Amino acid sequence: MKGSIRQRSKGSWQIVLDIGNGADGQRHRVYETVHSTRKSDAQRRLNELLANVEKGIYTPPGRLTLAEHLHNWLTGYVKSNCSLRTLDGYESICVNHVVPALGHVQLKHLQPQAIQSYYGKAVEKLSPRTVAKHHRLLSQALKYAVRQGYLGRNPCDLVDAPSWKPKPMRTLTEWELQIFLEAANEHSPQYYPVYYTAVSTGLRQSELCGLRWRDLDLDLLSLSVNQVLYKRRGVCEVKTPKTQHSRRRVSLTPKLALFLKDYQAERETLYWELAGKPLPLDSFVFGFPGKPCDPSMLSHDFAIIARKVGLEGVRFHDLRHTFATLMLMRGAPAKVISEALGHASVAFTLQTYAHVLSGMQEKAMALLDEILPAGVTRNSVAKLSPTL
Repeated sequence: MKGSIRQRSKGSWQIVLDIGNGADGQRHRVYETVHSTRKSDAQRRLNELLANVEKGIYTPPGRLTLAEHLHNWLTGYVKSNCSLRTLDGYESICVNHVVPALGHVQLKHLQPQAIQSYYGKAVEKLSPRTVAKHHRLLSQALKYAVRQGYLGRNPCDLVDAPSWKPKPMRTLTEWELQIFLEAANEHSPQYYPVYYTAVSTGLRQSELCGLRWRDLDLDLLSLSVNQVLYKRRGVCEVKTPKTQHSRRRVSLTPKLALFLKDYQAERETLYWELAGKPLPLDSFVFGFPGKPCDPSMLSHDFAIIARKVGLEGVRFHDLRHTFATLMLMRGAPAKVISEALGHASVAFTLQTYAHVLSGMQEKAMALLDEILPAGVTRNSVAKLSPTL
């Protein structure tokens, strides 16, 4: 493949890409304009085009459809910059929804009206929140097309995503939590340790499933989140935490530390009976000998127990919300809770649990009332001092 660059005017460069002979035997060239004052920007774009042609994923911009662009975006940008779970989710949205509706449209002919019409039809079958995710995906993909020079502007900038209201956060009261844990201990003793640890630490399900014995320091009442476990396409995979905030140290309550010590002793005995050797430090805390705890089975078991005790609709993740809510209601600092949860900032924690904080105003005012003295007006002073 060959390519060349020539300056058309000040701040404008034309790329000429020779893509070889076509089916008609004629030599074919593709032209693309790069608006920049530096030739190096045009050279960088030429190198990208040559690499895409070499990989077989280049389509001349004039005939590039949205379906082709989404494929190139997924296999190129998303695959190398996002997690595999994110890639799977994006592929599902593209294949099942966006491409059937808009995939045939050439990228340069994609109008905001067509995108808005797609949203209008999609909300007839899907929730507004789900369609809002489609908008976010399209916007990111088309923003990438602008950077690649396929579009002059992003048509999604002129489109309104469906509005939606988040569902009220569901947390367990102290009484509901006690009822749930008692039922779990009776009906699912193999998963009870996970539930008890989840509500005692606020760890995510993936963090609990990826926890190893070497990550625990029960004497110092702490654990470290060093890896997570996801289930992708039926296969459990261990990965590093997604962000630096997720990789963290979490303090344990004395009750939880004592419980885990007893639980560890039980697991060591079981492993010795099965394998005839000590329990490896790299084995999963909540797994079975040689196997991790299956996230799907864990969620399924949780839902069954929740229904049994009348907590229909409560999810495993709500144990994490329950932990944060109980901590806030006991007066724990928001920064401490934010660090335990692995949030990126205290502001995000405060925003997520704003409803809890607003309900604590009366209690805070009552504490302030105990500290401040009673107010004194001029009339009250005059009554105390008749000479004034």
